[in-house]
Amino acid sequence: MDEVELVAAAQDGDREAFDELVRRTYVDTFTLARRLTGNEEDARDVAQEAYLRAWRGIGKFRGDAQFSTWLYRITANASNNYMRRQRRHRSMPLDEFNDPPELRGETQPEAMAEASELFDRVSAAIDELPEKLRQVVVLRDVYGMTHESIGEELAISVAAAKVRLHRARRKLHDVVYTAFTNEGSSEEGNAHAV
Repeated sequence: MDEVELVAAAQDGDREAFDELVRRTYVDTFTLARRLTGNEEDARDVAQEAYLRAWRGIGKFRGDAQFSTWLYRITANASNNYMRRQRRHRSMPLDEFNDPPELRGETQPEAMAEASELFDRVSAAIDELPEKLRQVVVLRDVYGMTHESIGEELAISVAAAKVRLHRARRKLHDVVYTAFTNEGSSEEGNAHAV
């Protein structure tokens, strides 16, 4: 069965069809929850809550978007509510879930090393963002959600979503750029010392 057929069956109360939708979407749902909450334990709770909400609300799914897109929105909302309840800030080690782009290491070892290093720095910079900025940058830049959707899911205005995204990107730029600039300076200093 394709996704549309599974959704239709689930809307008719077919639990097995919904279970198949869960199997097909769990990795992406868990990954989004992990990125938004900052740890695996919280992500499991959020993913479970998201699927519970999806099962309860499957009859309201109109099919205007893909099921996975609808589920992303539910997951983002569940994560936001969960984090409000937790009222604590945690870092988000994304490197456990995102591998550097697949490059042919045997043909481009330098490019592979640079891509991996850049990925590590960006992940570390995202880890350091305050929760409110991290949520917006992940939803927009990783999941491609619109400012309007982000505003809805986080219960903030579109203007606030844009401001937070701008601040998050600026902080990421500053951290990553500074790291590379400082590294370049230290390498030049080492070259002169030799």
